[in-house]
Amino acid sequence: FFVAEGSYLIRESQRQPGTYTLALRFGNQTRNFRLFYDGKHFVGEKRFESIHDLVTDGLITLYIETKAAEYISKMTINPIYEHVGYTTLNREPALKKALPVCRDMPDGKDSPEETGLEERLTSLVRRATLKESERAPKYEKVHNFKVHTFRGPHWCEYCANFMWGLIAQGVKCADCGLNVHKQCSKMVPNDCKPDLKHVKKVYSCDLTTLVKAHNTKRPMVVDMCIREIEARGLKSEGLYRISGFSDLIEDVKLAFDRDGEKADISGNVYEDINVITGALKLYFRDLPIPVITYDAYPRFIEAAKLTDPDERLEALHEALKQLPPAHCETLRYLMAHLKRVTQNEKDNLMNAENLGIVFGPTLMRAPDLDAMTALNDIRYQRQVLELLIKNEDILF
Repeated sequence: FFVAEGSYLIRESQRQPGTYTLALRFGNQTRNFRLFYDGKHFVGEKRFESIHDLVTDGLITLYIETKAAEYISKMTINPIYEHVGYTTLNREPALKKALPVCRDMPDGKDSPEETGLEERLTSLVRRATLKESERAPKYEKVHNFKVHTFRGPHWCEYCANFMWGLIAQGVKCADCGLNVHKQCSKMVPNDCKPDLKHVKKVYSCDLTTLVKAHNTKRPMVVDMCIREIEARGLKSEGLYRISGFSDLIEDVKLAFDRDGEKADISGNVYEDINVITGALKLYFRDLPIPVITYDAYPRFIEAAKLTDPDERLEALHEALKQLPPAHCETLRYLMAHLKRVTQNEKDNLMNAENLGIVFGPTLMRAPDLDAMTALNDIRYQRQVLELLIKNEDILF
């Protein structure tokens, strides 16, 4: 009875009760697949509501891979990525060409469409006239691809070929929205341009993703908080050591997540400067990848362990080169600020050692080390931050 194309049978393993095998008839052969269940049936990365959907998707995939194997292998050789890629995501080139046409309106006012276009053009012109040093640098960023189910027919934005299957036909970048085949995702260069449509929050967002989405050198949280602290808090006793009310700190976080750079953190709203310092420290703690990244962490710890002062500074300088540009720029800006804090030690009672104790665990987190090793690293974390603050002018 098991001869018709597309016929399938599910069998429970006699040797391993609770595990199942899907036998599927295709191409005059019976193919066997290990079947799993976790509330949804799945094989590999794909999860299906029903066995029927799983089998249908499997037959589509097998048919395409069998009939178009040679075509599939050539898909990534001549991609259209350079020609299409982000034209659907980055509208600036089109805006520069679409100059507004002056037309008289009955009431003497511009149309809403023209006004909006002019505002965008004004923004573009303003950006174009910024000094080179003020422009946001071109930070490199990898795409944040996640398996995605597309509704209706969909084509890969790398190779321009059809994405087949019922569900999980390809991957989508969670930061910029680029849609590609899973195999094509390995060929896409590290040039993700995050879009604010996809980057919904400020806290807990990858640092490079945030600065690219907002077209800034550093996260706006860091810039805005430091400006506010330096304007009215440098002489505040116990700055960064004394905690603000946690509820108010949470309010600042929500304000940044909701309003971005329009968030109001002035003294009129938050009189206690410790609320602002607490919000800044929370931003660093919430980063999925710390300012001093997990990859660079060992280099910084080893540098702190050196006894010769010159060798230690040289090792720290080399360790800084391991940081992604956005991370290094953020660290540089923060260290310059903390140095200014220490210059007011007479009033705020905060020296480089005290700030190192506060910011060591905040900016550096040990990558998957055992508890004892992580505990031993705390003093080296403090030393790293102390050295970075004291030697900010020569290290960066």
